[in-house]
Amino acid sequence: MQLKRIISVVTVGLMLCSTVNLTASAEEEMRDISTMELVRDMGIGINLGNTFEACPSWYEEDWIAKWSEGKPKNYETAWGSPEITKEMIEGIAKEGFGVLRIPVAWSNMMAHDGTYTINAEYDARVHEVVDWTLESGMYAIINIHWDGGWVNKFPDDKEESMKRYTHMWEQIADSFQEYDDYLMFESQNEELGWESIWNPWGDDTGKAESYALCNEINQAFVDTIRSSGGNNPKRHLLISGYNTGIDRTCDTLFKMPNDPANRMAVSVHYYSPAGFAILEEDADWGKAIPTWGSEQDYASLRSEMDMMKINFTDNGIPVIIGEYGCPTKNKEPESVQKFLSSVCEEAYKRGHCPVMWSTPGGHYDRETYKMTDQELQKKLFAIGGKEYSPRENTITSVQGDVNNDGEFNISDVVLFQKWLLGVSNTALVNWKNADLCEDDLLDVFDMIKMRKLLIKKSTLSVQ
Repeated sequence: MQLKRIISVVTVGLMLCSTVNLTASAEEEMRDISTMELVRDMGIGINLGNTFEACPSWYEEDWIAKWSEGKPKNYETAWGSPEITKEMIEGIAKEGFGVLRIPVAWSNMMAHDGTYTINAEYDARVHEVVDWTLESGMYAIINIHWDGGWVNKFPDDKEESMKRYTHMWEQIADSFQEYDDYLMFESQNEELGWESIWNPWGDDTGKAESYALCNEINQAFVDTIRSSGGNNPKRHLLISGYNTGIDRTCDTLFKMPNDPANRMAVSVHYYSPAGFAILEEDADWGKAIPTWGSEQDYASLRSEMDMMKINFTDNGIPVIIGEYGCPTKNKEPESVQKFLSSVCEEAYKRGHCPVMWSTPGGHYDRETYKMTDQELQKKLFAIGGKEYSPRENTITSVQGDVNNDGEFNISDVVLFQKWLLGVSNTALVNWKNADLCEDDLLDVFDMIKMRKLLIKKSTLSVQ
């Protein structure tokens, strides 16, 4: 957890110099399970859309900070979502979903100093929702989402963009390094592919260069995660396809990264035909379609799912349909239900994990904690739904227990000291248990209280 360290290093060093050589281990166990088995165990999933990826564009003023307190909740709710609660997350699990994809714009609240340092409060809030997800028994997927669109600058300033990308993933990997294999990292969203290099509707000029850049970024992602600490050398990773388009990702120019752990899946999205799955009304590039379900619609769906199976699943690379969905406005309700259930079914029966796109006011109601269309919920559950099965003791709430082993002792004090001193590859599994001052900051004053708590505990045990 990358929380703000407000300390005097000398003070802390003097306070605990007698214990600095002690060590504490806090890693959750990683199972001996292939990525193919893990993806199958996910069942079916849903996105927590328009929530943590809500953000201004990279080129505009931060209007969220300007018109609010500039806190995590202000970004979280900027695109219409209520503040996420544990009950909302549990409700998703209770509706039968086995994985929650949590898109994140990590640049929110980031200081404009060129260091690309992720804000501690924002990081902590993402942790909280990830924790609720895992506690509910679901898998969680986090990524660098659109994030204001700065990834589009790669062709113009590759060196600085790569610096930003890798440094952000270094921080995310360090912050979540102790989480087990119920947490998956996804390299990016849909932005790996640049029309400024290659126009897919033109000739092949620049095509090889654009694919090469996509492959290079995905490789940098894998290299960054594998070189970090904790469980990350073995973590299952999700690789974004070229613009997450199925036909473009199945192109021979797209290459999966080299991975010493051989624990990767590939992600694509399905919004086809665009007139039904994207447009609510006519646009200059296409006409809105109110219905879906013709023989041609089904044939196209099956063809694309077969394409992913032949090119990836049959070659040992599992597939996650990271997004699929359609709006409900100006759409025939029966067609919406038919489309969503059909995409889910055709993906799932080929071994893919389908993850529905859902936003506030969309397919999952964040006020009632239920799917808006309960008939659709029954259809999806019959395809690959999972019974609600919360995990026990995923995160403990023992005061001072930062390594989350269920008790507070000297190991927690040493781990907290190392974290405050900025020792590399040191992370707190449960930072909240260290916030003894209850001010949402971790500093030397929490350390003082933690030492007093340990002394008190030792005194009581002797008596």
